[in-house]
Amino acid sequence: MDGEPASNPLKAKAAALTDRPGVYLMKDAGDVVIYVGKAVNLKNRVKSYFQDPARLAPKVAAMMRHVADFEVIATDTEVEALILEATLVKVRQPHYNIRLKDDKAYPYLRLTWEEDFPRLLIARRPGKGPSRYFGPYTRAESVHDTIRLLRKIFPIRNCSNQKFKNQTRPCLEYFIKRCQAPCQNLVTRDAYQAMMREVEWFLEGRTDKVLKDLRQNLAEAAKRLEFERAAELRDQIRAVEAVTAQQKVSSAAGRELDAINWTIADRDAYVQVFRVRKGSLVGRESFTLTGVDQTDEGELARAFLLQYYERARTLPPVILLPVAPNDGEELRAWLSGLAGRAVRVQVPRRGEKERFLTMVRHNAELSRDEAQRRLDTRERDREEGLLGLMHALGLPSRPHRIECYDISNTQGTESVASMVVFRDGRPDKSQYRKFKIRTVQGANDFASMAEVITRRFRHVEAVSDAPGKARFAEPPDLVIIDGGKGQVGYAHRAMTAAGAGDIPVFGLAKQNEWLFEPGREEPIILDRDSAALKVVQQIRDEAHRFAITFHRQLRTRRNLRSVLDEIPGIGPKRKRELLRHYQDRDALARAAVEELATMPTMTIKAAEAVKAYLNAPDGAGPSAEGSA
Repeated sequence: MDGEPASNPLKAKAAALTDRPGVYLMKDAGDVVIYVGKAVNLKNRVKSYFQDPARLAPKVAAMMRHVADFEVIATDTEVEALILEATLVKVRQPHYNIRLKDDKAYPYLRLTWEEDFPRLLIARRPGKGPSRYFGPYTRAESVHDTIRLLRKIFPIRNCSNQKFKNQTRPCLEYFIKRCQAPCQNLVTRDAYQAMMREVEWFLEGRTDKVLKDLRQNLAEAAKRLEFERAAELRDQIRAVEAVTAQQKVSSAAGRELDAINWTIADRDAYVQVFRVRKGSLVGRESFTLTGVDQTDEGELARAFLLQYYERARTLPPVILLPVAPNDGEELRAWLSGLAGRAVRVQVPRRGEKERFLTMVRHNAELSRDEAQRRLDTRERDREEGLLGLMHALGLPSRPHRIECYDISNTQGTESVASMVVFRDGRPDKSQYRKFKIRTVQGANDFASMAEVITRRFRHVEAVSDAPGKARFAEPPDLVIIDGGKGQVGYAHRAMTAAGAGDIPVFGLAKQNEWLFEPGREEPIILDRDSAALKVVQQIRDEAHRFAITFHRQLRTRRNLRSVLDEIPGIGPKRKRELLRHYQDRDALARAAVEELATMPTMTIKAAEAVKAYLNAPDGAGPSAEGSA
């Protein structure tokens, strides 16, 4: 940087980079990737970061204060660099990149064509095979709403395969005309699948084809004097027409497109995607992008397109945006490659398309306002809960720092514990701690809890210059133990022995959700609907989740170690680096060869050996078991 010594090793390292396109990864002192970027020219782009901070954008200057190293991955083309950037942002979730919130949680609608009598199910991620997937949807409620709507229009079976096989007579769904009882052979396989093809067309937005088919069937049923069947078809036609009438979009706006717009509030952007197919609005999705402060809207548009369409199942020929995305040509080439045909990105300035985008923005503003209302309600409930705890538990003041502990093991093996910390009712994940049980053999939760409490509270009086240790030494205002009288009794004795016996401690027994205090026989019973109980339950559930996740990580890392032992060319050093960067087998399997090759001591040949082994058809490939 200007004004820094010329011997700055990172600046010299950047000056020696290649002129080829590629991706660069900025890392902090802990070797954690905090930013992933794409470059047309790696040398010029990375060098631009090492200049006078006053000439950098505020967000970039803030990031550079934490950069301790960087690495690069060169590619042959800018489009390849774009694809690799999207993959790395999704896998690494860098702090300074714009990120789609809760990407892993978005559900899909699955049409099970592999079954003789297909169903509609919710899937967390698209799979292989004959099933069709529609989505993703940002809320599971959206999928449920779609399924409910379709089952009102079409009599789709809703039972499990086990129940389907063992059913001896038509169920209630048949008598209320929500199912055709295929389990009792009251509808043929071909007739049922013909109906499900119409469901598929409906989900694709081809409602005109659905209506044409239904009207033809109605005419044939009337001709055969099948009046009951004709009445059913008439009702289906009316239902489809009613839904279609609500979905119609002006033909001037376009028949096949996605319209995307957003509004920004603080560090978040609230994004709306309206999907138009065959001239009908077939879907509307809400998303939140985080880390958008001090980011120009062209970069915001680019980040959203990359992350949204990287996992989308279908792409329209036209995408409407309020501003042109950065790297527009590379993005268009990438999108066209995904779609298998030309995809245009348009920024309308007038006419029906511009008015349609304005409507999308209004919906984004409504989404922002609703999110703010929910936040205000959560804040109010959180404050009410903390005050309720103070009064119910007899605490001297509103608890500022609450700690909760839980034990997890599998029949006494891989026994671990979790400590979670909530500050003012919010999780403070920087304060979370994980413990491996050292002194207890077998499944003894009482003794394990005593060990963990002893190890934690010996730090309360400790004096340390290390910032992390100093925070760990801060005493809580309240301790919650996941368990009843036994666990809280052992915890209290350990706290007393460690000199922390004056800190209030209570056990939350899951069976009745009662709180137990050491030395008190009767439980403290909070109202089931009280904000105070909800606060305690949230903390307990978070401690349980954190403990279970750590336990699974240990189990899957043990499995990963054994897998790496079997791969030719992976010695102790490479094994250690891979274990440090990848938590489980699935994460390693998802990594690209280029990413693996950037690991210390790794080469392209070794990375290809890892991928070949994990993708082998003999069953050595990745397993979903134990993913954290």
